[in-house]
Amino acid sequence: MPETGRAAIFTDTGKPFEIREYPVPDPAPDGMVVRVTSAGICGSDLHVWRGDIRIAMFGPGARILGHEMTGRVSRLGANVRTDSMGQPLKEGDRIVYPYFTPCRRCYQCLRGEFAACPVKYPPIPICDNAPHFFGAYAEYYYMKEAAFVFKTPDELGDEMVTPVNCALSQVIYGLRKAGLKMGDTLVIQGAGGLGVNATAVARSMGAGTIVVIDGVPERLKLAKECGADVLIDINEAATPQDRIAKVMGLTGGRGADIAGEFVGIPAAVPEGIAMVRQGGTFLEVGNISIGQTTAIDPSMLVWQNKTVVAVNMYDPAILPVALDFLMRNKDRFPLAQVVSHRYPLEKIDEAFQQAEWTGKKTAIARAVITP
Repeated sequence: MPETGRAAIFTDTGKPFEIREYPVPDPAPDGMVVRVTSAGICGSDLHVWRGDIRIAMFGPGARILGHEMTGRVSRLGANVRTDSMGQPLKEGDRIVYPYFTPCRRCYQCLRGEFAACPVKYPPIPICDNAPHFFGAYAEYYYMKEAAFVFKTPDELGDEMVTPVNCALSQVIYGLRKAGLKMGDTLVIQGAGGLGVNATAVARSMGAGTIVVIDGVPERLKLAKECGADVLIDINEAATPQDRIAKVMGLTGGRGADIAGEFVGIPAAVPEGIAMVRQGGTFLEVGNISIGQTTAIDPSMLVWQNKTVVAVNMYDPAILPVALDFLMRNKDRFPLAQVVSHRYPLEKIDEAFQQAEWTGKKTAIARAVITP
């Protein structure tokens, strides 16, 4: 009998996941099958699960969700012999890889703007159709083309590596695009997986003062341990005006050089823009739910010469940069603690319910599924 693998199937909003088994496919000549060892529940996965973006992005039908993951090579395509850095690759090797594939044949890709490729992340196929394994919440993950794959150093455990292909690479790319410089004051809105990683990355990049805003004590504590200088608890600074005033007070009334939205709440956008100094930059990362809007005063951008930078995903070349960052800082920051809760595949419903933050507070920085 052919080898099979389990997968957690999402059928519709409000319904429990279903555990199904599918035959493990053979890879295409330039592809690969990965044995998933750890898959994170990212904020965007929660958006899909609760119904914010699923129909707009995927359409109806049963699918395997999840994109933030790491694993081991299970089966190599006939043409794949090395990773993208030229290191020999074999079955059993631990790897990281992007969950999207730039086409390398569009206007944006030809300009080197791989994150802006319009077809880099096509709709997830319905999982009952072969080769089935197109999402992270399964024992296997199928890559038709292993275009960007990087071996993982043995010194880095899965707890540190799981967020590499999403949260960590996303914030490295975003802070680079925003132009963070040594000595800059940075405000980080949200201390979840993105925000905590952004804190450590910014500290490593030489940021001067890092201000982190959140309302969960456990998250604020972790942000502090990852390099935050100032914590703003929204339970104490309860209004946008309170939080803006604190930032202005910390900067002599000037405002931050950069403020970054990493939480996915539209109302955080005008608040963050107001925290930025004249000539500064607002970095937008977290708001991915289509159709959710907020009001801003665009004249404040013009009169105060503020820049807005929005990023989604990253250049795949960031992945080895992220691994190098972890190797250099694995004993400096407790980044393994970003993964705060672990659940087996059969408890994925509990994992999502515990990780949910809309309308409530959760101490979970990042929950992972270990298939």
